[in-house]
Amino acid sequence: MIKKLLYVILIFFAGIAMNSNSQAAEETYMKPSKEEIRKKLTPLQYDVTQEDGTEMAFDNEYWNNKREGIYVDIVSGEPLFISTDKYKSGTGWPSFARPLEKDNIVEKEDKSIFATRIEVRSRYGDSHLGHVFPDGPEPTGLRYCLNSASLRFVPKEDMEKEGYGKYLKRFEK
Repeated sequence: MIKKLLYVILIFFAGIAMNSNSQAAEETYMKPSKEEIRKKLTPLQYDVTQEDGTEMAFDNEYWNNKREGIYVDIVSGEPLFISTDKYKSGTGWPSFARPLEKDNIVEKEDKSIFATRIEVRSRYGDSHLGHVFPDGPEPTGLRYCLNSASLRFVPKEDMEKEGYGKYLKRFEK
């Protein structure tokens, strides 16, 4: 009985340690300097992610991408969206019904134009991704309208080797 109790306690604390290690890795992410980011990104990627720019509709890398995989922040690599939640919105930008990891998304009020919108940013990279609108498909009714320039697509077949294997189960029906 004591052995079983000790085993349960050991498993409990191991779980806590594993969870805190993964949280610590995220919490210790250091965003690169503006100069480092500028060297890493194309001028368009920098304008979109760091200067809150917008790329052209229908003239961007992922608006019509139909491959299976996930979309990660171009700066930090944090997982943001998955192809199973992507849909054809007719806007010319990649659109998703929901984030892959809600905790990796920050929504902020944006009054930069005549109307108030909700801006979408990545949590750790603080990259401008796009905006979210309440005109999407069910079950969420949301349309996360994103700039391809803020994203990097990781094909399903590369997810494991790039460290995103835990999301592969999301492709199972």
